[in-house]
Amino acid sequence: MAQQILIIGLGQFGMALARTLSEKGVEVLAVDKNIALVEEAAGFVADALQIDVTDEVDMARLEPDKRDVAVCAMGESSKEDSIICTALLSQLGAPFVVARTCDALHSRILKAVGAQLIINPEHEFGRRFATRLMNRKVVVETELGDDCILTEIRVLPGMVGKNLIELELPRRFQVTVAGVRTQSGNFKIQRPDPKVPLNDGDRLIIVSDEKAINQLAKSFRN
Repeated sequence: MAQQILIIGLGQFGMALARTLSEKGVEVLAVDKNIALVEEAAGFVADALQIDVTDEVDMARLEPDKRDVAVCAMGESSKEDSIICTALLSQLGAPFVVARTCDALHSRILKAVGAQLIINPEHEFGRRFATRLMNRKVVVETELGDDCILTEIRVLPGMVGKNLIELELPRRFQVTVAGVRTQSGNFKIQRPDPKVPLNDGDRLIIVSDEKAINQLAKSFRN
């Protein structure tokens, strides 16, 4: 059975989230007070509704207790409504409540009223984009937890022709090479063979903290 996710707030973030989840086979119920946005989302989600998210009766109609995840994706212009919405989702039995935050105070309030996961898309995008600007060899970056990230990075110029034994990445940078994407393997992830030289165009899958990636990139840039 497909996951069922409720998304409330169809601004740029909420709409993009609804579309992406739908494309990945998730059953999305998209909600907003703006009928134009609801009608737009209706073209690709399982269901879309226009309701007042501060009204407990309307919110109960969404049956948040029957969804796997409920996301309050409302933005800066709807802080008060997002707090009420998050509180109602929690009170109505949503098993996992995600709330979008705008600032530190907003985050604390959302957590106090029942949000189990708090996200700041602008902050996250800005941080990740800064990493991409500084290290243009970075292909993708994913957080694994506090100060731990999974990074896919193109092999740097100073790494070409050397193997992982010679590079000594764990000792020098405290990183773990979890996999390698090689051009010869159509960029499928393979277990790293420490004796095989790296080629220009290969990619490394690295587990580390953020500082380690910056240090590694500086060392092998040339």
